[in-house]
Amino acid sequence: MEDLIIDLLAQVKRQKPLVHNITNLVVMNSTANALLALGASPVMVHSPSEVREVVDLAQSLVLNIGTLSELTAESMLVAAEHANNIGRPWVLDPVGAGISAFRNDLLANLLELKPTVIRGNASEIMSLYNFNEVNTKGVDSTADSKAAIGFGKALQEQLGSIICISGKVDYILSEQHTAEVHNGHPLMTQVTGLGCSATALIGAFLAVTDHPFEAATAGVSLLSLAGELATARSSGPGSLQMNLYDELYQLNAERIRMHLNLKHYGN
Repeated sequence: MEDLIIDLLAQVKRQKPLVHNITNLVVMNSTANALLALGASPVMVHSPSEVREVVDLAQSLVLNIGTLSELTAESMLVAAEHANNIGRPWVLDPVGAGISAFRNDLLANLLELKPTVIRGNASEIMSLYNFNEVNTKGVDSTADSKAAIGFGKALQEQLGSIICISGKVDYILSEQHTAEVHNGHPLMTQVTGLGCSATALIGAFLAVTDHPFEAATAGVSLLSLAGELATARSSGPGSLQMNLYDELYQLNAERIRMHLNLKHYGN
């Protein structure tokens, strides 16, 4: 699996795919910088009047519902439907799933469009499976990632989407494969938007492969790896955020083979 991730990273750097992000206001700058550091090209267009044209130009679509408004909700539905119509892969980050009826209604409509990949924390994934039964704490998870595996598998069977569950251990689930990423560091939870950055990186890898499980595994793995490496030379969350971009930029085959802690199982 490491060799596949190394090859996908080389493809991103070579092709510099355009990744269309309709994302939240808190993380817009940081996710754009993460994509640039990886080698991709971000575009952040939110108006319903132009998202179809930008989806046409881009190689993938990222939807992040963190700071919702009626306008962005409309844009996301328009963009996702158009992406399906023209065969563009797209990834959904269900930030804060379960915290309001408005958010849950949008998510229900987006799930009907069957995202290529869904990435969220344990509480968000559990909420997607049953909006009315899971307690949430804003955008933070109240559950361990392992506790959400059963919900993730059920969601995967229902939608056919690749499911990514972030946490101390990151899990990536498909019909036939499971990956576990054991990189990362607790300090990463003190920097807002790192999970959102992982979602954006998945979008970059979706743009260069027809295999969404591999793309999702690459995006989650490399963000967690870069965060772990950055933490080793950071004194706190501020320097971690700065060093993370440098680590993403410097990732190569040698560093991935030396430091990536990834387990892959076939069903």
